Amino acid sequence: MSGAAAESAVRTVFFGSGSFAVPILDALVAMPGLQVVAVVSAPDRPSGRKAVVTATPVTVRARELDLPVLQPVRVRHPEAVEALSALAPDLVVLADYGQLIPRVLLDLPPRGFLNLHPSSLPRHRGAAPIPATIREGDAESAVSLMIVTEGMDEGPIVATAPLEVRPDDTAVTLEARAAGVAAELIRRALPEWLAGRLVACPQGTEGVTVTRPLRREDGRLNAAADVVALERQIRAYQPWPGSYLETQVGRLIVWRATVCPGEAGCDVAALVAEDDGLALVAGGEGRLRLEVVQLAGKTRMTGAELRRGYPGVIGKCLV
Repeated sequence: MSGAAAESAVRTVFFGSGSFAVPILDALVAMPGLQVVAVVSAPDRPSGRKAVVTATPVTVRARELDLPVLQPVRVRHPEAVEALSALAPDLVVLADYGQLIPRVLLDLPPRGFLNLHPSSLPRHRGAAPIPATIREGDAESAVSLMIVTEGMDEGPIVATAPLEVRPDDTAVTLEARAAGVAAELIRRALPEWLAGRLVACPQGTEGVTVTRPLRREDGRLNAAADVVALERQIRAYQPWPGSYLETQVGRLIVWRATVCPGEAGCDVAALVAEDDGLALVAGGEGRLRLEVVQLAGKTRMTGAELRRGYPGVIGKCLV
């Protein structure tokens, strides 16, 4: 960008951490009349069994683009506020960042502090909208461009774009598609917003739901629950926290399952033979056929392979 163009460009700071935010950063960098002057992301943290210190996907991409990266532990700390204030941004765009933004920063950019959120707000506000969309069986969703306020995803809506939810979506596939929708939404809506041709509208008060960060224990499959709900959970909780059963041969992670017809007379929470494979007798009608599973410390295998290699898996699950 030439000197004159840089002087007239909208100085933009981008807040983001997860994979959902990466295509949005790319869209902002490529947008005419915009200059991304810095990226704010979560600090590098240990990851995996070997605790390898790993940068967020946004940090990795920002470094590839030679953009300055700030990684405050707490964005509300005085030193972080001072550093961000020194950037004098005209605009801030946020996506999948992970921290609440203090009022002092919300008031900083004169052109707005905007957030891209992958749900049909006010449904699924909070930290885990994509898993919630799948877990609750939503037939459709959206990406919402909104003004950030001090409340959790409560700000006025600037623009939305529909997001298809497919019957076989996992959190991984739905997030990837949502990221593409979000990038296209910011390309379309941001020039209109900066030109004053979009008016933000307050969110409705009906149908408000709030999600929280997922925890490891959320992954436990309640074998007494409806079998359809269990199949949705397995798709929703990938890759984190995963879904698992405690069986006679150890903890069993379930990566893929399908609902199939069930026979009467079997105990709920029992693992039973299903053709050449394995199924869980759960609540509701039908059984949950375990297609791809993994014992702790082992590689993934089919339910049929597990049954052949570990015949003791047949029987009641542990609670």
